[in-house]
Amino acid sequence: MFSKQTVRDIDLTGKTILLRADYNVPIEAGKITDDYRIKQSLPTINYLLDHGAKLIICSHAGRPKGVDASLSLFPVAKRLKQLLDKPVEFVPACVGDQVTKAVSGMKAGDVLLLENLRFQSEEKANDDAFAKQLAGLAQIFVQDGFGVVHRKDASTDAITRHLPSVAGLLVEKEVNTITEAMHNPKKPLMAIIGGAKIADKLDILNSFIEKADFVAVGGAMANTFLAAQGVDVADSLYDKDSLKLAKDILDRAEQEAKQRDFTFAIPHDVVVAEKIDKTAQTRIVELTTHTMADIENYPKRPPAKASKLHANEKILDIGPFSASFIAGAIQLCETVVWNGTMGVPETAGLQGPIGPFAHGTQTVVEALLGELGHKPFTVVGGGDTVGYVESRKLADLFGHVSTGGGASLELMSGRKLPGVEALKSK
Repeated sequence: MFSKQTVRDIDLTGKTILLRADYNVPIEAGKITDDYRIKQSLPTINYLLDHGAKLIICSHAGRPKGVDASLSLFPVAKRLKQLLDKPVEFVPACVGDQVTKAVSGMKAGDVLLLENLRFQSEEKANDDAFAKQLAGLAQIFVQDGFGVVHRKDASTDAITRHLPSVAGLLVEKEVNTITEAMHNPKKPLMAIIGGAKIADKLDILNSFIEKADFVAVGGAMANTFLAAQGVDVADSLYDKDSLKLAKDILDRAEQEAKQRDFTFAIPHDVVVAEKIDKTAQTRIVELTTHTMADIENYPKRPPAKASKLHANEKILDIGPFSASFIAGAIQLCETVVWNGTMGVPETAGLQGPIGPFAHGTQTVVEALLGELGHKPFTVVGGGDTVGYVESRKLADLFGHVSTGGGASLELMSGRKLPGVEALKSK
């Protein structure tokens, strides 16, 4: 399926390889708090070393404006040394005499990590002269930074004009897995889509309305769909400019459901609070079904507030009925693509790891991991979704957790990835 050459297609023995990895990992006070992306680069690194290469690794971290010590890749070099159980030399530069000298002394099996590429403004500018300097360090370029292949930077685009360029094993795996889930999934196929703006997910929503059997929408994006249906979302975050877009998508989904067995689900109930804070008092508002309010207030009639937001309240999560509805649908599906959390799961909890606005996301996670019975093959993509999964140390339990938020979204939307397109074809 993968149409580009990979490290398996070339002779590596004795060659100096420049590997573009994605080591944009969270670092606090010089300590890496999540090394998932580093671990995902190890199969390619070990393959290159096992085949007699000299290995130079380059990457970026964060969005620095010039040199920023807090975004140095030195902690990555230390962690890589532990994971590989072999020396990893670090150079506090990515081009220049110091780097050239370090490379000249390398032997087969040696590993050298360069400093943050984005300390040089030429990286983001896709500067050809800078790319030529990087290329001058090696004989072959290997692109394995899936998290950046949707961008045209010097280390994803311009460099491929100066060196024979092939894909690493991670990029191959990411592209194959996501493409398979989109175009040849084991059915039924379900998509769970969150995020803030419909415009950002328009292509992926349209794609899944066409291909999936069940689409569930959560996150702030769901607020826009609710508003488009006439629900007063009060002080909630929603995209006023996309109300017509939301109506068009709902109409298209309705037409699709008339043609075949298809469900497009937006929340029936929501969790609201007056502020995004771990101490905020929460309540459930039932927008369509009033089961919980009936039970809680029986034998009295439920008050009007049970189905309406107050003016100063915000929708911050899907409610338990909506989460259970999604969880039930998961039991019937064989492939699930999950891109976007259901609420605001990064808000810390007072009683444990599950915050006040993370219960919807947690219910979805439990269903995806088979805790309710059936476990589908799940592809997890999107920065906030992957971040949540990694923070809970659950990444190894899913079928595939993508290392690239924007890149996975672009691929799911059917767009080409410039950093992949620039590689040598088979």
